[in-house]
Amino acid sequence: MTTAVNVTRNPDTDWVVRAAGQTGIPERALRAYVAAAETVDAAAPMCGIGWNTVAALGFVETAHGTYGGGSLTAAGQVSRPVVGPVLDGAGFAAIADTDGGALDGDARWDRAVGPMQFIPSTWQLVGRDGNGDGAADPFNIDDAALSAATYLCARGRDITTAEGWTAAIYAYNQSEAYIQQVRDKATEYAAVTGAVTVR
Repeated sequence: MTTAVNVTRNPDTDWVVRAAGQTGIPERALRAYVAAAETVDAAAPMCGIGWNTVAALGFVETAHGTYGGGSLTAAGQVSRPVVGPVLDGAGFAAIADTDGGALDGDARWDRAVGPMQFIPSTWQLVGRDGNGDGAADPFNIDDAALSAATYLCARGRDITTAEGWTAAIYAYNQSEAYIQQVRDKATEYAAVTGAVTVR
């Protein structure tokens, strides 16, 4: 990998409508991804996160909250709970329950939840209120996208570099195949929207 794949963009309505049509990302999800990147860029400008990286994670994790036939409401909530497989060591990492089943409904093992697929213990650390309603909800795309962007930029990461970008995605999911999937989709989103600058 020779470049990072972050594109910055102000979230004006005309651009969101056009880019949603170009990328196939639901408008509601795209607004959340762009707002999350802009918010984190303002708070941690040295990170340099782009909307397309957040969107690529959303696609790979749950097809922007539509996995299993769901959708996003106007308020950004998933129309049905998005809960990942049981993390019991059978094909996935073994992660014993950390939240008494409060988020994932499983009091024995953890399961990733929401459109950005956070395990409960990670959500407890990085969950953010992206829509300003006073609560951090992993099943809300605004909250989940802001939390994902925050997580990627943690520890002073500079993800405008290839090494920093790769390290951020690896922190999210420790799989080379996953990193390539996210990279391919982030690059595609940048290309189809006609981004001039790919950092």
